[in-house]
Amino acid sequence: MAELWDAYNRDFTRIDGSTLVRGQHIPDNIYHLVCDIIVKHTDGSYLIMQRDHEKTHGGQWELSAGGSALQGEGPDEASKRELKEETGIEGTLREIGRMVIDKNHSIYVLYICETDCDKDSVVLQHGETIDYRWISRDELLAMKEDELISYRAMKLLHEQNI
Repeated sequence: MAELWDAYNRDFTRIDGSTLVRGQHIPDNIYHLVCDIIVKHTDGSYLIMQRDHEKTHGGQWELSAGGSALQGEGPDEASKRELKEETGIEGTLREIGRMVIDKNHSIYVLYICETDCDKDSVVLQHGETIDYRWISRDELLAMKEDELISYRAMKLLHEQNI
């Protein structure tokens, strides 16, 4: 079954009656909603996950869980679903930023989830990620671009000192 998305304008306004289908061409000036969630433990460490080797950027690490909002989902609902699916973690999310990326027709809503979960309780989603680690801010900032593919999340980490 095809994954359906709502269509949005650049200003994050949903376009009523317009549906996008994953994998199909998205017209210029039309966007789909994507959520990214940074997970930070109350001890100050960050969750990073290694992408499945079959995915784009396979084997690289990313700072955020997340993905596309399904048709009918708003950003809050989509981010909670994606976080649960990709990590097994449930928690309170706080929006920390929004950005538009024209080249992939995506509008991003970024969140932080601060948690005191058992660090061994992370559940990886088959086909998405293959490993995880909890690392310090210094370790995170020391990662090279060819190791870590979280441009949007890292930008906000620096700007907001999260």
